[in-house]
Amino acid sequence: MKTTTTEPFTDLEHSPNHYTPLLNHTELPQGFVRKQSFVRVLSSITLVSLFFVLAFVLIVLNQQNSTNTTAANSAPPEEKSSRRYSPSDRLTWERTAYHFQPQKNFIYDPNGPLFHMGWYHLFYQYNPYAPIWGNMSWGHAVTKDMINWFELPVALTPSEWYDFEGVLSGSTTALPNGQIFALYTGNANDFSQLQCKAVPVNKSDPLLVEWVKYNDNPILYTPPGIGLKDYRDPSTVWTGPDGKHRMIMGTKINRTGLVLVYHTTDFVNYVMLDEPLHSVPNTDMWECVDFYPVSTINDSALDIAAYGSDIKHVIKESWEGHGMDWYSIGTYDAMKDKWTPDNPELDVGIGLRVDYGRFFASKSLYDPLKKRRVTWGYVAESDSADQDLNRGWATIYNVARTVVLDRKTGTHLLHWPVEEIETLRSDVHEFKEIWLEPGSIVPLDIGQATQLDIVATFEVDRESLSLTSDTNGEYGCTTSSGATDRGILGPFGIAVLADEARSELTPVYFYIAKSNDGGVTTHFCTDKLRSSLDYDGERVVYGSSVPVLDGEELTMRLLVDHSVVEGFAMGGRIVMTSRVYPTKAIYDGAKIFLFNNATGASVKASLKIWQMGYARVQPYPF
Repeated sequence: MKTTTTEPFTDLEHSPNHYTPLLNHTELPQGFVRKQSFVRVLSSITLVSLFFVLAFVLIVLNQQNSTNTTAANSAPPEEKSSRRYSPSDRLTWERTAYHFQPQKNFIYDPNGPLFHMGWYHLFYQYNPYAPIWGNMSWGHAVTKDMINWFELPVALTPSEWYDFEGVLSGSTTALPNGQIFALYTGNANDFSQLQCKAVPVNKSDPLLVEWVKYNDNPILYTPPGIGLKDYRDPSTVWTGPDGKHRMIMGTKINRTGLVLVYHTTDFVNYVMLDEPLHSVPNTDMWECVDFYPVSTINDSALDIAAYGSDIKHVIKESWEGHGMDWYSIGTYDAMKDKWTPDNPELDVGIGLRVDYGRFFASKSLYDPLKKRRVTWGYVAESDSADQDLNRGWATIYNVARTVVLDRKTGTHLLHWPVEEIETLRSDVHEFKEIWLEPGSIVPLDIGQATQLDIVATFEVDRESLSLTSDTNGEYGCTTSSGATDRGILGPFGIAVLADEARSELTPVYFYIAKSNDGGVTTHFCTDKLRSSLDYDGERVVYGSSVPVLDGEELTMRLLVDHSVVEGFAMGGRIVMTSRVYPTKAIYDGAKIFLFNNATGASVKASLKIWQMGYARVQPYPF
């Protein structure tokens, strides 16, 4: 372990427009300039001395060579060290090191995660032929540790009239008697959505390599009153406390999103109940619906069939129209098949999001080995389809996350990277109690900064917290100007995937706003406005407010992996995932900085930063 104490560079010249040169321009800190000036003086003396020695030789060779060589040797140091990478370099660099993605082509929704005979199975929407959407099939991969993966042959492909336009999303079910089956949505010739079944050819095969479609597909047609293209993604089947087997599915009626409930006795014939499990007006289509229990007394996860007084139930829904995953915590009445939110203001689709960045169509798995619930989501690219074609692959999945109820707040879930990701850590650098005055920035010398796991704690001095905020509590990450939008109590945090001059950088930070009544709201944000000088068209600020209870420190964890940054605040109460495509801050050009861009608050920061290794994603060695 390396322990480092670093003195910050400080900028105290606050311009009228509240922009800090350290974070908004390529201008270097004054202290750094002074050091560079000293070096340049010495360099000038050396050059003058060498000039007379070299002049004779250069003149003999030829005057033109003399001119060119002199020009090259007198280039400013910053020009020499500023390497411009080719598009090919950047596309190669953008492939992640420890996030799941197949060797090539396009992936979409995760489908039907399953634990079977010692293997975790992940099925997923996949185009076997191109790095763009189309030919939707079920890709298939397995893992023992949720980090290193074997790719298996594609499990299901479009082949019948009922799924000719795509084998869409669904789920898998493993029954106590050993029976295994998948339910999926078939996109028919006319793009109507029909529900279908498939089974493994050999359920004794730990890898479940071969699958066959049910002879009498489809097993469900679109119900009356529902659009033919608004009926998809059947869930895992579970058995309730009354012994009845249930399956749910998302849809909409007009603009009301809802969850349909089905009962079955034979896992082939399904009867829809008259009333939905739950519905919320003006939330539009609900797809990729997930439904699972969480414990109110400990962090042990529960199988989907768990039911009792110490249990809450979560509904999660997605919709392609906004590309967001929403969740809500509530109470499930299994006798009536009705779910009620604990807080109507935090209902499904209007309250809390699973992830406030690029994250969509998540699906969870109950892990019986470690008694935990694990979830994956689809993390889309944010650049153009042309870039996807040039790379030969598109989109990734987040690092698998555990999900538990945040029992301190009672209103939030905690999403956190699975513990296995820590096996990739090496070469830790520790920075203790770095004091950041207003307007300061600190470069952190850790070597290459493209594959990192960062854990950081921030403490705002108490005197600063007594100051009146200049936002009156009205600050918002997504409506702000990012890390250059200065206030008395923020922003402060970490800038990752930054080049040395900070012409490219992705700041992840806290911002504290106080209302007129003295209340405090803490925001957790990611600023993508200057992440890339080139082709990333998504120039946005992600984020949300995050609860911080009395006595809690401000904490964040960042997983940095080439073209993706996953940020977790306050133990996972708020999470956001960003795709990032720098052109200069890559390979050895990628740096990391601590910063405090507040105008009135001093902040103390402590960090541990690990280099991260590579996960293995490779074909299974049959």
